[in-house]
Amino acid sequence: MIGKKVLYLEVANTLKTDILKEVYPVGSLIPTENELEVAFSVSKITIRKAVEILVQEGYLEKKSGIGTTVISNRPFNKLSKAVSFSTILENDGLDIRKEFLTIEEINATETRLNLEQIGSKVLKLTRLYYLDEKPFILFEHYLPWISDYSSILRDEASLYSWLSHHGYVINNIKDDFDIVEASKELQEKLQLTTPYVLRRHRYSYSRHQELIEYSIGYYDVKKHAYSIEYEV
Repeated sequence: MIGKKVLYLEVANTLKTDILKEVYPVGSLIPTENELEVAFSVSKITIRKAVEILVQEGYLEKKSGIGTTVISNRPFNKLSKAVSFSTILENDGLDIRKEFLTIEEINATETRLNLEQIGSKVLKLTRLYYLDEKPFILFEHYLPWISDYSSILRDEASLYSWLSHHGYVINNIKDDFDIVEASKELQEKLQLTTPYVLRRHRYSYSRHQELIEYSIGYYDVKKHAYSIEYEV
């Protein structure tokens, strides 16, 4: 049973998680309003509001006489119409690949970063991206501790799809950028020809504005400028 604090938002979030986990695959129908009322122990109005949210976010489509169909299970339907940077590079005919360098468990209180919002125990993933087989981006991801992290190493699914599969659904993202002088270690890992890199701070939040992910990315923009492309 859903608590009374959020009602339709909680129902929408639960349905969205089930869609991302493919409990309801793309092309399938979700349960009827009556079935959802019983399952969540809420009113018909609450169910309709929840479904409408997912319709607006591009996950569901309602058709009279047919029902409500799942039309997408992408994590970021609602967040933005921006094309991902890696997609832009691939569309330009460039080869981009990623490699995991380290995976470790860290204590949130033992860092200078404000990670306690994520949890007392945090999973740190370090990834190196290659552009046409040359080191291009170094990313450090700080995530909720999930003991079964082997799948993110084995599968090609995105980090955000992986988080969604484990119940961490991202609702909004904030990115900050600045230029910093690279450490000697970073210069070696990215094989920099200049001492400066573009640094990116990423904060990913749940619908309740709980911090799910904090990431730091270092980009060698001498190899390729950072690009943003929007659909209008």
